[in-house]
Amino acid sequence: MSTPTPPPGYGPQDPQQPGQYGQPGQYGQQPGQYGQQPGYGQQPGQPGQYGQQPGQPGQYGQQPGQPGQYGQQPGYPQQPGQYGQQPGQYGQPYQQGYGPYGQPGAYGGGIPGNLAAWPNRVGAWFVDSVIIGVPCGLGSAIANVDNSVVRIFGVLLYLVGLGLAIWNIIIRQGSTGQTVGKQVLGLKLVGADTGQPLGAGKTFLRQLTHVLDGAACYLGYLWPLWDEKRQTFADKINNTYVIKL
Repeated sequence: MSTPTPPPGYGPQDPQQPGQYGQPGQYGQQPGQYGQQPGYGQQPGQPGQYGQQPGQPGQYGQQPGQPGQYGQQPGYPQQPGQYGQQPGQYGQPYQQGYGPYGQPGAYGGGIPGNLAAWPNRVGAWFVDSVIIGVPCGLGSAIANVDNSVVRIFGVLLYLVGLGLAIWNIIIRQGSTGQTVGKQVLGLKLVGADTGQPLGAGKTFLRQLTHVLDGAACYLGYLWPLWDEKRQTFADKINNTYVIKL
């Protein structure tokens, strides 16, 4: 009788079958090592990690295309700003027309905390009076001299003082909120409803209503001494504040 031929893999190594453990053809093993499925539960063709979905480098159970976190959802979209912060907080510039502390409508219907003190207002008035009064006073005095040439010079000097008054009180204060005197004392005239300078037209109307401040022994000019809003009569009529910068 002939000797039975052993099955492939038993006995001497079959030259057709490479002879290391885990290679095809040894002891009936499946491809891989020692009967393993590729990658301990990996789907075929997945390199490297346990249970990864195809094409994911380096992490366990990640969703496709997300490097570096465990099971992280794509991107966790953030709101603009920091940590879901709504746009425009922390660093948002104040808008024009907003008064102290960024309250809408300049002062939000309240009284600003930086109202000018009465002595400061008097000091600003004094500086403006000197700037306007010196040329006007000298011009008036010289204009009464008998010499016609000197009279003409006096009239011109008076007109210079008048021009300074219009520029300083109406034009300059209307556009910036400050006369020269208010700038020196750090004051500013603003509208209570806007927190901004009044403009030349409203400033001129306010100047006309100072006539009421001068009535009854200048009571209107003294009113800021005890008034809660530190307003003269002209300020109350025109809805204005003088504030300290």
